[in-house]
Amino acid sequence: MDAERGSVRSVPSVVRRSAPPAAAGRRTDAPRTDAPRAGIRRTPAQLPRSRRPLPEEPPAGTTSPWILMYHSVAVEKEDPYQLTVSPERFAEQIAWLHRRGRRGVSVRELMRARAAGRADRLVGLTFDDGYADFARHAVPILQAYGFTATAYVVADLLGRANDWDTEGPRKTLLTVQEVTDLAAAGWEIGSHGLGHRALPGLPAEVLAAQTRESRRVLEEVIDGPVTGFCYPYGAVDLAATHAVRDAGYDYACAIGHSVLTGRYALPRCYVGDHDGAWRLRAKRGRHRLRDTVTELRRRRLAARAGRTARPEPKGRADGGEGGGPERPGGERTSNRRVR
Repeated sequence: MDAERGSVRSVPSVVRRSAPPAAAGRRTDAPRTDAPRAGIRRTPAQLPRSRRPLPEEPPAGTTSPWILMYHSVAVEKEDPYQLTVSPERFAEQIAWLHRRGRRGVSVRELMRARAAGRADRLVGLTFDDGYADFARHAVPILQAYGFTATAYVVADLLGRANDWDTEGPRKTLLTVQEVTDLAAAGWEIGSHGLGHRALPGLPAEVLAAQTRESRRVLEEVIDGPVTGFCYPYGAVDLAATHAVRDAGYDYACAIGHSVLTGRYALPRCYVGDHDGAWRLRAKRGRHRLRDTVTELRRRRLAARAGRTARPEPKGRADGGEGGGPERPGGERTSNRRVR
């Protein structure tokens, strides 16, 4: 979604380092270590298609990583889906993370650091749908603080518009050239499927196309591996997680916590234009609470499944009542369809 009409500027003009907008009133001398390098073009040599898989994620019982979910960074008069953050507010949010001693990184970097036990002060930054304003407004601010991020793009809609949002403003999407230049400069490009379709309920062959074909297309565009997937609308079920895993991705991002929460359904924290410092702190606390609740729910379900699977004891010789299996309770889980 991009509020700005007209032609899309080329990425090289926006990936140079620049300070956050003056309106934010924040420091501009933030460290720039590990930031994507502007203007770096990939050599013509073909990168290997194979890649070494990430180590397994930490065992159940540990908290999930804190990942922030953005969509569009622009100025909008109408934003019915509340997916747009102004550049000034975005600069304030990034400055707040920096003051708190945290560093925003791509999910790819976050997962590798987590596997190595070095993710304590890292925060995943994600941008869904691949709006062109990511390159124009978000990238310069992130570079000023030495932050990185992941942009999830719809492989077959590059350079087009967000036609799936019927009530929202028309926003242009990153072009093929912009995605290529962003990847070459070090920004992670992930898949957001094909056509921005929700995956739950789709036939197996369609799921395979959504995951495998979108990855193949993007790997050809960026001339390198695509290791991350993001479920359109945050909608996910067990079949979708299996399709993503079988397509060779290292991880996948969802939105809410559920019994599927894990490497292939990472929960994320929605960030909007109204989120200042205190709201971000509250959302961090809520994320931790939901981690705890999700783990308790998993243990309850596992215990019930174990009791249900236990063979029914034989009745007592005196004709007493046998100890049949306990009936599972009505535990419900749901995945809200969120844009």
